[in-house]
Amino acid sequence: MADKYVPRLKELYLAKQKDLQKELGLANINQVPKLEKVIVSSGVGKKRDDKHFTETVELTLAKITGQATTARLAKKSIATFKIRKGMGAPVGYLTTLRGVKMYEFVDRLINIALPHVRDFHGVPRKSFDRQGNYSLGLREQTVFPEITFEDAAALHGLEVTFIIKNGSKEGSTKLLELFGMPFERSGEEK
Repeated sequence: MADKYVPRLKELYLAKQKDLQKELGLANINQVPKLEKVIVSSGVGKKRDDKHFTETVELTLAKITGQATTARLAKKSIATFKIRKGMGAPVGYLTTLRGVKMYEFVDRLINIALPHVRDFHGVPRKSFDRQGNYSLGLREQTVFPEITFEDAAALHGLEVTFIIKNGSKEGSTKLLELFGMPFERSGEEK
């Protein structure tokens, strides 16, 4: 039997889990923050009726994540935006990554995509919610190497949300720093 593949970041997490427990002062190993899932999403905005643009958004998200996307319909009716609840074209697309694909995506995001962002000074530290989850927005999808020139014709942004189990803001920050997330230094400003 062949050995089962374990992503590099998961190996790193398993190796440093005890150190993280001691650093955070946790009594039980199960209290250590753990990356549960990563959600990658993109809205189509005003161009929701443009078939070419929505197909491009759907295909680029599938290429970036290596997984099929889910179309998201409007949850509310908003007359000024000419949107009816649950009807018409999708207002966005998303995909949820878990397991091996999640760790591989996070590795590519941190080590390949973020260094390609123009004028990059680190990701903001303020993007944590109360549960310790972290959200990161990218202006263009072209920072990923999977995107071809044809895919870059219709530029769109995307949002990456890291769902962290047992996370507080401090614990989640330590976990993402362990993975190599390049946070802004506290003295820097935009």
